[in-house]
Amino acid sequence: MSALVLESGDGDGWAFCALGHRHWGLYGASGLLVRHRDENADEWILLQHRADWSHHGGTWGVPGGARQRVETAEQAARREAAEESDLDTDALRTTDEFVDDHGGWSYTTVVARSAVAIPVAARGRESCELRWVPVDRIHELDLHPGFAASWPDLRMRG
Repeated sequence: MSALVLESGDGDGWAFCALGHRHWGLYGASGLLVRHRDENADEWILLQHRADWSHHGGTWGVPGGARQRVETAEQAARREAAEESDLDTDALRTTDEFVDDHGGWSYTTVVARSAVAIPVAARGRESCELRWVPVDRIHELDLHPGFAASWPDLRMRG
């Protein structure tokens, strides 16, 4: 079943999946899950604290958003991360993708590796902050429901 489009434009707008859930992104959405392994072999994930006004505001997830009609999931994830933070997305090595298909609408998490875990500042109005979080402490945060549902599958990727 294809998504029912309620708004038109470059991908910004609400769509409904086959299950009747409302999702942001007329052509689906994607986000960038950035991983870093430090010198002690500890694994870190870069997470975004979403602005209160946004969909599921105040929760933690990965930078991301609506795909444009002509973008790949990776292009959209990198663009969204660059819009929402000062992360140097060119320095990242993509390692995997995870598609959460809702029937007519999907969210693709692009998994990438960063050689360094330098501080990343928020850019724009969609992020309160970005923070490197140890993998074993992610459960302590109030996670975006979509990210929380995908995290068990994402945890070992990339």
